[in-house]
Amino acid sequence: MALRNALLATLLEGEASGYDLAKGFDASVANFWMATPQQLYRELDRMESEGLVAARLVEQERRPNKRLFSLTEAGRRALYAFTAEPPKPTAIRSELMVKVQAVDEGDEQAVRSAVAGQLERSRDKLARFDRLRDRLLDGRTEHEFLERAERVGPYLSLMRGRAFEQENIRWAERTLSVLEQRASVRP
Repeated sequence: MALRNALLATLLEGEASGYDLAKGFDASVANFWMATPQQLYRELDRMESEGLVAARLVEQERRPNKRLFSLTEAGRRALYAFTAEPPKPTAIRSELMVKVQAVDEGDEQAVRSAVAGQLERSRDKLARFDRLRDRLLDGRTEHEFLERAERVGPYLSLMRGRAFEQENIRWAERTLSVLEQRASVRP
């Protein structure tokens, strides 16, 4: 999947500056797509040159001028075409998993520390996702939201991100428990 598709999907929320997209990107699609602000700006420039987004300059008095991006009809068609394609199989590449795979011959304490770091990051991310969920629901039950909200896609992808982080937490806690138990019975 190209970064452009994630940006097109994010712009369904409405017009946004590159800064707002970078900030919102972390809150909205970070559960399934990562990008640096520099990557976002480069891709927005390419998308503008291809007619997928339109940009307008907003002059500001006490701050630098900013460009606001919005989807064009061509951008909507490109996003529609993307959603019509079958998804490519997901592949997980994780340096942490390679370290865990090698823990029996490696630095066990370093691996335990890496797993503990992942546990902390997953807990932090889950807390951010929970705050975003609460904002999206805005006092409604999940059932009410899913039945009546104008757009459910952001919530459905958020649910997947939450489940992913919940599983990361379960796995990291279990892995640390196993490694600690093994360390306690070894001479």
